[in-house]
Amino acid sequence: MKRCSRIGWGIVCARWSPSSRAPVPQSRMITVPSEARTSTQEVLPPKRAVLGPGAAIDPRVPQKRTCMADSLIISCRPRRISSTNSGGLGSPMPSEGGRTPGLESRRAPGPRTPPPPLPSAGPSDKQQRVTAALPRIPTHVMGSHGFPGWFWTALDRIKAGDYGQTDQKETFDDATQLAIRDQERAGLDIVCDGEMRRYFFVQTFYSKMDGLEPVEPLRKTGLYAYDSTPRYRPRQRVTVPRGLGVVEEFQYLKSQTEKPVKATCPGPVTLSIHVQLRPGDAYGNDRLALCWDFVPAINAELRALVEVGADYIQIDEPSAAIVPGQIDEYVKMFNACVEGVRARIAYHVCFGNLLSRPRGKRSYRWMFPALLDTRCHQFVFEYANREMAEIEHWKEIGVDRDVACGVVDVKSFYMESPEDVAARLELCAKFIPVERLSAVPDCGFFPVPRWVAFEKLKRLVAGTRLARTRLGLT
Repeated sequence: MKRCSRIGWGIVCARWSPSSRAPVPQSRMITVPSEARTSTQEVLPPKRAVLGPGAAIDPRVPQKRTCMADSLIISCRPRRISSTNSGGLGSPMPSEGGRTPGLESRRAPGPRTPPPPLPSAGPSDKQQRVTAALPRIPTHVMGSHGFPGWFWTALDRIKAGDYGQTDQKETFDDATQLAIRDQERAGLDIVCDGEMRRYFFVQTFYSKMDGLEPVEPLRKTGLYAYDSTPRYRPRQRVTVPRGLGVVEEFQYLKSQTEKPVKATCPGPVTLSIHVQLRPGDAYGNDRLALCWDFVPAINAELRALVEVGADYIQIDEPSAAIVPGQIDEYVKMFNACVEGVRARIAYHVCFGNLLSRPRGKRSYRWMFPALLDTRCHQFVFEYANREMAEIEHWKEIGVDRDVACGVVDVKSFYMESPEDVAARLELCAKFIPVERLSAVPDCGFFPVPRWVAFEKLKRLVAGTRLARTRLGLT
């Protein structure tokens, strides 16, 4: 079985096995005891338990991480953005009670108790200066950027084994720098690393897991689609002993820009999507048990992100709207992931975006009111490709936190004019207070060419500036 290279994309092809990596300091390790778990109370006030069986977080989770990309050191300059501001980024999340229960959870039945607000990280002087410069309706991306043509060619050479470790590091660094520069040139207020070290959203993360073995895709011929993706079988309970690599991505991002930055990390349900479950394997048919096993690793990654300066973290969980299950259980998983994380937390839910094709029912309505119990400061939803459907739903449920609205369609080559974007934001402002509103693309730009992504980002910025003027925010 051919092994993948150590840096970057361990699972470019379905036949590659998870790569072996050098041992890391014990501080990176977490323990998952077999008995019933309880959540830690290190930061947050007492509340209901959010961890399910088989998913506790050890209170000794790492508080320090080294600035590394595999075995190669990356220089880092500390930089933070504020967790509280008036530009749609830092409004504290209020706690509200008396909501009608949503779908019942088979693991924790009973009435819903609303969670308390997430803690504030406490802005430094530099944070306050940075966020003071953020305008109302700040602009940022969802996460991924469009790959340039040369990068695809380089990835083919990496897959063929033609690149050494230094070649690969240079390739991924160059691609990441390009994504950052494109966002800066487009005029975005907050930038991301473009997720250039990831492949098809989450496929790269499986090379960082123990307990999985690759299996053949369901279909190998014809158009690449949801039944063509790599799949994995759990030989044993899955662990992530060396981390997900999100911290290293974020450290490089910080070293390359002076603008406010955002980190992105997949959620537990989304990490499970390429794992095939069957009777007789480690989890049988219990996908919830698999998802809960990802929770400690995600929580450790988020805490480590905060340690290296991240205070705006987006958790991507499109599978919450796609994978069959109880939404209440998904909410509890999310809350367990952010336990004790002193950062501004965004929750991105969409309907799938594999090569610009959705997978789930394109509606958020059924997910409420359960989603209101997520311990996040911001919801990040897609609207543009649905012609802004359900934006009026915010008037019904009330806006108790910030909302980043997708106003640029990443699944279309139609180039929105600034007028298009401004009109969509003006519509959003009818239902969402402008101080809670952000402007984003619907989803990541990975499925489209770089030139399309860059052009749409420029139009997103131009349209948002036009909307600010029309709404009297300038």
